[in-house]
Amino acid sequence: MAKHLMSLILNGQAVGPIEVADDLMMIDFLHEYMNLTGSRLGCGQGICHACVAILDHADGTSEEIRTCITGAHFFNGKRVRTVESHAKRDDAGAVVELNPVQQAFVDQFAFQCSYCTPGYVNAATVLVEKLQRQPVRRSELEQEIESALGKHICRCTGYVRYYKAARDVVETLGLVKEG
Repeated sequence: MAKHLMSLILNGQAVGPIEVADDLMMIDFLHEYMNLTGSRLGCGQGICHACVAILDHADGTSEEIRTCITGAHFFNGKRVRTVESHAKRDDAGAVVELNPVQQAFVDQFAFQCSYCTPGYVNAATVLVEKLQRQPVRRSELEQEIESALGKHICRCTGYVRYYKAARDVVETLGLVKEG
């Protein structure tokens, strides 16, 4: 298989240039090259969204990208965040503080087996960042949460708690307008 050089900004750090096979999926690059195993390979078909990473755009917006069906080279020259990037860490790499989304998920015990949790955390993070730019009306909040989290599959049926955690963090951060 042919290989080409790839460079990206991953969790705020420059990576590459590194030689990567043309047919390597991003999830395999994250796991095998970068030892970032937080994004989970669930279905391998882009349906469950356990594998999502966050793609940051130059205009300050972000979106979820399914890494199990997106080749690593798609991310060449781009800014990517994985679930490992959210918590604050000390110089030794130990987690010292969760971000508000992670903390809301813990507070709501919004997981059972936790396999799908990284995807939900990334989805809720993208939602929070969107609402920080443009808060939502209270009457539209449930639709925004459904739009952000609705494609994610939890085989343990933890949906209620994931949605509640997302709602809590949005409200706690003051990202809801009355009306």
